[in-house]
Amino acid sequence: MAANVGSTDRVIRLIIGIVLLVLAFAVVNGSVWEWIFIGVGALAVFTALTRFCALYPLFKINTAKKK
Repeated sequence: MAANVGSTDRVIRLIIGIVLLVLAFAVVNGSVWEWIFIGVGALAVFTALTRFCALYPLFKINTAKKK
């Protein structure tokens, strides 16, 4: 897997992911929204850490800097 997520994209994904996870565990309890926030938040954090988004190749998007 080649990296296709750039620095700015990573920071935004990480912040959004952490915010969604905090909301899921602190605010939204016992509902479907809790699981949606956990799933989307975990996916955002995962893609930020791995620098790879599986949807980007489908749309021919690459925000990573070319070497």
